[in-house]
Amino acid sequence: MAKVISAGVIIFFESDYRREYLVLHYVAGHWDFPKGKLEPKETYMQAALRELHEETGLDAAIIEGFQDSFSYQFKQYADGALAEKTVHLFLGKVEHRRVILSHEHLDYKWLPYADALNLLTYDNARQSLEKADYFLNKRA
Repeated sequence: MAKVISAGVIIFFESDYRREYLVLHYVAGHWDFPKGKLEPKETYMQAALRELHEETGLDAAIIEGFQDSFSYQFKQYADGALAEKTVHLFLGKVEHRRVILSHEHLDYKWLPYADALNLLTYDNARQSLEKADYFLNKRA
């Protein structure tokens, strides 16, 4: 079974004590965080920040002390073979909400926690958001 490693960032913006999370609508139809495959010699964090910038035009400050990861199996697009994907997610804060979407996405939304949680397509992404929001609330 092929192994795929991906990295991404759970992005948030805060102003006037209001926190919003960025959720992307992928061409494949699902709502998720910005993420993608590692390039040769990239660390998880380097890949996550590169993918964030490529997919949204955003640059983020990574919040130290938070990292989440999960694995799942999926059928690859090219040949339909089963693969195992491991996703490593970081938590990042941005200073503005101006998004420039890549061709991989149809739309994006900045949403409060509960709305973002409801919009995310996959349980593993929702669980990561729950952990990230808990982490931020605990720090506050």
